[in-house]
Amino acid sequence: MGRRMRQSGVGGGADDRPGQQTDEQVQKRVAAKVAEVESSGESQNGLFDLFGSEIKAAAQVAAPDLALVSSSKDAHTSGKGASRRNPRVAKIMDDKAGHRSRLLTRFRDAGADALPDYEMLEMILFRAIPRGDTKPLAKALMHKFQTFSGVVNATDERLLEVDGIGQRAIDEIRVVRAAALRLMQSTIMQRDVLNTWTAVLNYCKAVQGHDEIERFRILFLDKRNQLIADEVQQSGTVDHTPVYIREVVKRALQLGATALVLVHNHPSGDPSPSRADIDMTKQIIQAAAPLGITIHDHVIVGRNSHFSMKTAKLM
Repeated sequence: MGRRMRQSGVGGGADDRPGQQTDEQVQKRVAAKVAEVESSGESQNGLFDLFGSEIKAAAQVAAPDLALVSSSKDAHTSGKGASRRNPRVAKIMDDKAGHRSRLLTRFRDAGADALPDYEMLEMILFRAIPRGDTKPLAKALMHKFQTFSGVVNATDERLLEVDGIGQRAIDEIRVVRAAALRLMQSTIMQRDVLNTWTAVLNYCKAVQGHDEIERFRILFLDKRNQLIADEVQQSGTVDHTPVYIREVVKRALQLGATALVLVHNHPSGDPSPSRADIDMTKQIIQAAAPLGITIHDHVIVGRNSHFSMKTAKLM
């Protein structure tokens, strides 16, 4: 009796818990443990070190295809282990695989527009958590950061505040952000920046509008106003970043740039310039002009907005 109960549930025998567990309880206790270990990047054996022999027995029954450590290797490899599968637990695991398959099919057939943000996050997490249920984690991320952009742009430290998020999940989110920024940057490289100004502004907001410290970025342009380099010149604190005018001009000469677009962010979200921002811009213009270098604009970005000093006639 004791052996039969260990194979059909997560807990021990019938005498150490009242009644049998429901499908939902088995799902939560098994899938959550597997997902947690997978997301953290730990080995599968670590699952059993963390949660004990009863979880090991239940996980072996729930997902024998994971090649989990078995007390009887011959039974597992010969197919005898499959005969011990609990149909109730197996159905839960099959439903999870079916959900992933249906989600991917809908994405392929109807495109990303057919999926809400949390389902896009689910698919991003598939690789980080190959066999666990990613829907609760995706919804938790959306609840904490409110938007898809908020999740993708969140710092590692803030992402780790969400239960179930490990380094593997963070890596997948980082890849998505890097790919998006690379795509946006490619739309403005080697093109007339002034003729693709909206794309330039969108890129600037995406690349540093969500940063939690100020960064001073320079877009270096050639004589045709094509982007030849995009560099962060300085990083600072939450409300200040040092700018060295000599270094700005020196780097422009090294690259052979004839024009610049200055960019920095305000972590507060308010892109309005300070008096120091305006004065610093004028000093760069004065230093660059004798060398034939034009400052087209100084753009300040927030999370959802921007401020152009040229448009505001502050330069």
